[in-house]
Amino acid sequence: MTVSLFVTGTDTEIGKTFVSAALLRGFAHAGLRATALKPIAAGAYERDGVWHNEDADQLDAAASVLLPPEIRTPFLLKEPAAPHIAAALEGVTLDMARIVDCYEAARERADAIVVEGVGGFRVPLTATEDTADLAVALGLPVVLVVGMRLGCISHALLTAEAIAARGLKLAGWVANRIDPAMTFPEENIAALRERLAAQYGAPLVGVVPHMRGASADDAAGHLNIDALLARLRAVAQ
Repeated sequence: MTVSLFVTGTDTEIGKTFVSAALLRGFAHAGLRATALKPIAAGAYERDGVWHNEDADQLDAAASVLLPPEIRTPFLLKEPAAPHIAAALEGVTLDMARIVDCYEAARERADAIVVEGVGGFRVPLTATEDTADLAVALGLPVVLVVGMRLGCISHALLTAEAIAARGLKLAGWVANRIDPAMTFPEENIAALRERLAAQYGAPLVGVVPHMRGASADDAAGHLNIDALLARLRAVAQ
């Protein structure tokens, strides 16, 4: 059985890609063929005639199975803006069915798939669809990355509520210490641990400390990959 998850965050720039890469390294260390999908990436640069996205490249570097770029990122947008804005500028329609097809192709090549969303959970993709609709289309359990800074409790609980409202399972959450100067971080983590477990049965997968220049392998060491795999397999049944 392929183990798959959808990674979302409480906001943008909270380390979602870094944690996704850490999850990939953790799965690889557990002996799984781990690959990543970044279905929509906004912000690209050209190198040697090929367009790249920094987040997608970071995921590729952490994966043990590489997908063709057109499967890993079916929608690579050049403008570093909200996806619906970047797509409109390029005349591109962000097609959910195409993304689902890419996910199904990935399932044939890997044992574990990390699908990273874009921005937070309700980022618009088209005039009528957002990132939540993408998670629903894929039907995957969700791992929530919480950027630990002032206001994170409300952001995390609102996101968890939105995930549940869409009929999706919150498989777990990761506390990412993005603000080393945050006051009372342990108390904030404890408050979220209690509430997310009580309301959604979602365990704390790990606390990633503020590590400037750290690698995905370093961060993977702070995640309970075995417990997450057990949880993912349980919610998939």
